[in-house]
Amino acid sequence: MQNATYADLADLADGADLVLKAQIRKQAQLKPERAVGVRPGYARLYIEANTIELLSGSIPVGESLRYLVDVPLDAKGRAPKLKKTEVILFTRPPSGRRGDLQLVNPTAQLAWSPQLETNLRSILGELVAADARPSITGVRDALSIAGNLAGESETQIFLSTANDGPVSLTIIRRPGQAPVWGVSWSEIVDQAARPPRPQTLEWYRLACFLPADLPRAANLSDSSEARQRAAADYRYVRQQLGSCPRARP
Repeated sequence: MQNATYADLADLADGADLVLKAQIRKQAQLKPERAVGVRPGYARLYIEANTIELLSGSIPVGESLRYLVDVPLDAKGRAPKLKKTEVILFTRPPSGRRGDLQLVNPTAQLAWSPQLETNLRSILGELVAADARPSITGVRDALSIAGNLAGESETQIFLSTANDGPVSLTIIRRPGQAPVWGVSWSEIVDQAARPPRPQTLEWYRLACFLPADLPRAANLSDSSEARQRAAADYRYVRQQLGSCPRARP
């Protein structure tokens, strides 16, 4: 149950139908022949737990929970003792008997802490907001236009999303000034748009899913100079967003 970054939590929360807080009551390690696909250095456990709180989702799960989870072995090759440990679970809806859960991935169980719950609640709130930012699936097209002054330009980059919602990046360069850029999440391409704050859903959607470089097929600028400028502006945005660190496998 590794420490989780913002991106780790957002990955898990975005793919979960139910997010639960629970306390482990009983554990049993599956024999190797019954634990197909477990990665080296891990063990698969059968867990029985008690529900403490439903953090996200509206499907009733009951007081008692049962699920399988893969956990890292300790230095002596033994599974950790988890009885009475409070955990956060990222799951799909129950199938079969009520209380039988399937984690969204084999390790989607995190040790609970007050800070983890605070961070997670913030992400869950963003995900269910009426204006929740859509998943980014790629770059649709990019166009860079020179201004009237030397060194003046505006680049617009339009992104593809999972729900076809409009998302665009605008990068403005003026002589003697650092580039100014922002993201717009509406049909209006807003020159007053600003970059997303780090460790927010807006930042996560961009920093963690934009391709490293501007795809050549998306660069629609009409000259070699303009295409180079569009590619450079895209690299600038990627640099400003920073990396998307993940601590979980």
